[in-house]
Amino acid sequence: VNIATSLAKLGNSVGLLDADVWGFSIPRMLGVHERPTVVENMIMPPEMFGVKIVSIGLFTPEDNPVVWRGPMLHKALQQFLSDVHWDEPDYLLVDLPPGTGDVSISIAQFLPGAAMVVVTTPQAVAEKVAQRAGYMAEKTGLKVAGVVENMSYFRGDDGKEYRIFGEGGGRTLADKLSVPLLGEIPIDPELRRCADIGAPVVLQAPDTEAAQRLDEAAKELTNILPPKPRTAKRINLPLIPTGGHHH
Repeated sequence: VNIATSLAKLGNSVGLLDADVWGFSIPRMLGVHERPTVVENMIMPPEMFGVKIVSIGLFTPEDNPVVWRGPMLHKALQQFLSDVHWDEPDYLLVDLPPGTGDVSISIAQFLPGAAMVVVTTPQAVAEKVAQRAGYMAEKTGLKVAGVVENMSYFRGDDGKEYRIFGEGGGRTLADKLSVPLLGEIPIDPELRRCADIGAPVVLQAPDTEAAQRLDEAAKELTNILPPKPRTAKRINLPLIPTGGHHH
């Protein structure tokens, strides 16, 4: 949510597809609760903070579990990609569930050549799990663009960094996958509070260390994956013969 908002803040058009069908949280984190409208069989995604979003959470009550198996998920994702009026955004971010399951494999089929950002936490156990996701991406033809390390440290009122979850997981993973480490995001109660009230920390509290790291990660992402140049729409100028007067 914050990377998407940050990309929009930089002046990009951004779409955010919540493909975490079982653990959807994006509507709440962006404060979007209205059902999308449908125009001529196309779903019009609601927009918040310059980000267009679609999530299964917009079609089902927040406390309803989504009890679906592979084929249903595949179909839903396909619809979220093909039947939503995304309007060719500079960036379409897809929030995947953790791990290497059905959803990731479907996305690899629907979006061949997409770039994957792998998010890990600093400890070795998590880094190993994230590493599998990275290798899976490579197997299915997604390319890993970079790694983000989340919950890197907590900065106390004493100014000290507390490495609660150990350290080095992000760097190790980035090195193993031969990709850049896009950012180390600290644990920040403000980040959590903003997510819960539906206002991204990069807008709500842009001066916090967490927001600045997130903004830097988004900026780094645009350096690695610049938006494709837009094809200029051709304007047809009708030629109006005016007779021989030279005005």
